Amino acid sequence: MSRPLPIAGGQVQAALDRAVEQVRLNLPLYTHRCQNHSSVDGIYAPCDNVEWTCGFWPGEIWLAYERTHDQAFRDAGLTLADSFGRRIREKIAVDHHDMGFLYTPACVAAYRLTGDQSAREAAILAADQLLTRFQPRGEFLQAWGEMGEPDNYRYIIDCLLNLPLLYWASRETGDGKYADIAKKHTATCMANSFRPDGSTYHTFYMNKDGTPSHGRTCQGYQDDSFWARGQAWAVYGSILSWRYTRDPAALDAFHRALDFYLTRLPEDLVPCWDMLFQPDSGEPRDSSSAAIVACGLLEAARILPQGETARYQRLAREMVGSLAEGYAVPVPAEGAGLILHGTYSKKSPYNTCFPEGVDECTSWGDFYYMEALTRLCGDWDPYW
Repeated sequence: MSRPLPIAGGQVQAALDRAVEQVRLNLPLYTHRCQNHSSVDGIYAPCDNVEWTCGFWPGEIWLAYERTHDQAFRDAGLTLADSFGRRIREKIAVDHHDMGFLYTPACVAAYRLTGDQSAREAAILAADQLLTRFQPRGEFLQAWGEMGEPDNYRYIIDCLLNLPLLYWASRETGDGKYADIAKKHTATCMANSFRPDGSTYHTFYMNKDGTPSHGRTCQGYQDDSFWARGQAWAVYGSILSWRYTRDPAALDAFHRALDFYLTRLPEDLVPCWDMLFQPDSGEPRDSSSAAIVACGLLEAARILPQGETARYQRLAREMVGSLAEGYAVPVPAEGAGLILHGTYSKKSPYNTCFPEGVDECTSWGDFYYMEALTRLCGDWDPYW
């Protein structure tokens, strides 16, 4: 297998249009309910608005609306935004750190694209909710569980993608408290979550006195392995953090995380679910990681000095080209996703996760694939 060719302009347009038509086909299934986190045999089940992943499907709808300006997408997106408003007002399954994954693509995007004030209010309430997860001792946003409980006194690498909601809230309200917390969490993450070789810990525990304790995995193969999606969150999250803070530590983290990620890729540039494994291991791939990293590369190409942009653009086009050619769902169907061979949560003898969504479509993989295509189509104003 040879290295994939960079996807060209016409191919990008065609791939995005195919994605839009799949989203259109799915509107009847997931307008008054949400799309579950991962497919089963290639088809997503509808679910109540209770999962941490429910924001990605509305994000796809808003990307489709930006592509087409079709009223059907606008109406569906606003219907879902109303559901997210109820979720945050009634505090339904929001006692965790994933407010950004939920409310940035579902409500910040809705407000920015339509001016809907209810969506704006919901997103600000979600930012307020995210602040309740902040632990002053250690200066981090606790990911899960009862606040202060020793077994849950930790944060996870994914949270870097939740922080743009806080920066947005500070801009919208004029209150710097949101951005201040985001910057404190970022500093803690940069100091502890990145290993010397540029790989990352999935979760990181802090001591009750605020000092760092140790890294552990939840969804990677083992504590000292290299969970692919965590590495992808590190790549995209660190360049977003640099955009907001201009902190040299964030830019250094981006370069180190990306360099490590690139050393562990197979020829088609789509990693195994844990980068401990080689492509011939028989372990499942994770297409969502490739989509996330492609978005991080395109963000870097957008905001870093011009001398670095050509390399990042080419890498991103190669990754998206590989996804479009070898992983995109070949035949549209009701309930189908956009890219195959994602991995949500694979059990190992050493991790603590529940096995589901292995070698399936994933809602975030679909969203970030569509985001990458949108970025490649022109000058896109990111939701994050």
